[in-house]
Amino acid sequence: MASAPERPSSFLRLLPKAELHLHLEGAIDPSTLLELRQRHGERPTQAEVDQLYRYADFAGFLLAFKNITEHLRTAEDYELITYRLMQRLKEENVLHAEVYVSVGVCLWRKQDFAAIFEGLDRGRTRGARDFGISLLWIFDAVRQLGAEAAQKVFELAVRYQDRHVVGIGVGGDELKGPPEIFRDGYAWSADHGMRLTAHAGETGPPESVWGALNLRAERIGHGLTAFHDPDLVEELGQRQVPVEICLTSNFRTGLCPNLSDHPAKSYFDHGVMITLNTDDPAMFGTTLAREYQVAQQTFGFTDEHLRELARNSFEASFLPAEKKLEFLDLFDAAAAR
Repeated sequence: MASAPERPSSFLRLLPKAELHLHLEGAIDPSTLLELRQRHGERPTQAEVDQLYRYADFAGFLLAFKNITEHLRTAEDYELITYRLMQRLKEENVLHAEVYVSVGVCLWRKQDFAAIFEGLDRGRTRGARDFGISLLWIFDAVRQLGAEAAQKVFELAVRYQDRHVVGIGVGGDELKGPPEIFRDGYAWSADHGMRLTAHAGETGPPESVWGALNLRAERIGHGLTAFHDPDLVEELGQRQVPVEICLTSNFRTGLCPNLSDHPAKSYFDHGVMITLNTDDPAMFGTTLAREYQVAQQTFGFTDEHLRELARNSFEASFLPAEKKLEFLDLFDAAAAR
């Protein structure tokens, strides 16, 4: 693949977009992490902070993510990182984002989540006011911690659903936390008004994606390995289950060593509804406009194709029907110019 240009084209930057697979903690850039650590009385150098963002493979990435999140301690920390994220979304012309929060990690660390959520909500409220960004939260459980721990995450999501919490998900080690153990938790969450997502087919086999579909997941995070099973690709296309594609993420973690081998274009050609996403933009050194640029350079997506993918991102969102229609009307008006 040719190296990406320093700055994506103005068409890609100005294209109205939504992002559906974005981890709050993975969006903390090194300068913000340095600021957080200084707030806590530490005196690290920028070089020491930058070192936390270096890893060689998926296991190393998970460790780096863990090390970065260890520096999130107070409600004010969460307020700051939420506000900074929304500021960057504005720069990318991302109108709406559905953002994962690692609630499972917060509970595992025995943090005061009620206080943390107030920080998240303050950051979201300020960001909406200052940047006009729409943001909904998805509460993410850590699958290798088991079904009981996940249920506590899902119960918190339901508790806060009147405060911009729209759905639940599971991430982490697919092999240590197979989808079937979350069947009861997902059914309970759906019964209580939650929308359902799941990371699947990132490190696990196609069976992991089938398992997520059996959980009634409405969107699939990554879905990288689904292409090994043509019946699964056909199923995803026929049912129009959105697949949240994260190109740079899969490349940087070594799960797809050659971007040209990524199945994104094949999915698109087979009628699968795909969206483009950054996953953990600060940790992968990417932006949403750059993901569109990578897709165009690597797979030959035309500008018209990319408009279709951007429209998909609003179509696949968990926004209420009337709000989704507002964004689609905005998008269509902008795309017609």
